[in-house]
Amino acid sequence: MVRAPSPHRLAPRKQAHPEEQARFESFLRTRQLKYTGERRALLDAVFASKHHFDADSLHLALRQKGQEISRATVYRTLDLLVQCGLVRKQSLGDQHAHYEAVHGDEHHDHLICMNCNRIIEFYRPDLEAMQEAICEEFEFKPLHHSLQIFGLCKLCQAKGVDGLELATRVSQLHA
Repeated sequence: MVRAPSPHRLAPRKQAHPEEQARFESFLRTRQLKYTGERRALLDAVFASKHHFDADSLHLALRQKGQEISRATVYRTLDLLVQCGLVRKQSLGDQHAHYEAVHGDEHHDHLICMNCNRIIEFYRPDLEAMQEAICEEFEFKPLHHSLQIFGLCKLCQAKGVDGLELATRVSQLHA
C-alpha cells in the first residue's frame, strides 16, 4: 500500500528503540513468555515498516530476508504486540487486519481508496480540536478514536474509475 504525500505529512517512522524492546520484553515476562530471536526480529521489522502491513506480507518480507519464522509465530507475536500497546490493529475496509507500529502518542487518521487500496495518512489539528470540543459539549471522556474516510484517490479519479462500481464494496464495509 502506498502512503501519499500530504501537506500534513507525518514524520518518518523510526525503528524499535531500546525502550520498545524493553517494554515488550517486560510484557512477555509478566506472561511467562520468552523474548526470542524471532520475536525480536518481528519487533524490529514492525518498527522499520513505514506503511501499514498485514501479517502475511510481514511474514513474506521476513522470509525473504532469510528469517525462518513460521506464519503462526507472526500472527501470535502481532497479537502480543497489540496487547502490549506497541502495535495498532485496524480494519481498513477489506477482509483482513492491517497493523502499524505505535510511536509514542502519535495520532493520525486515514483516507482509504476503495479502488487501489491506497492509504493516505493525515493529521489535522483543527479536526482534533473539533473532536475535543464535541466531547466536552457532551461531557464525554474520549479514550480512543479512529477516523477513516473511504472513497477514491486522486489517481483513481483521474483514471475515470466509476464510484458506482464500488457500491458493493462500500455496502460491505460495516457488515
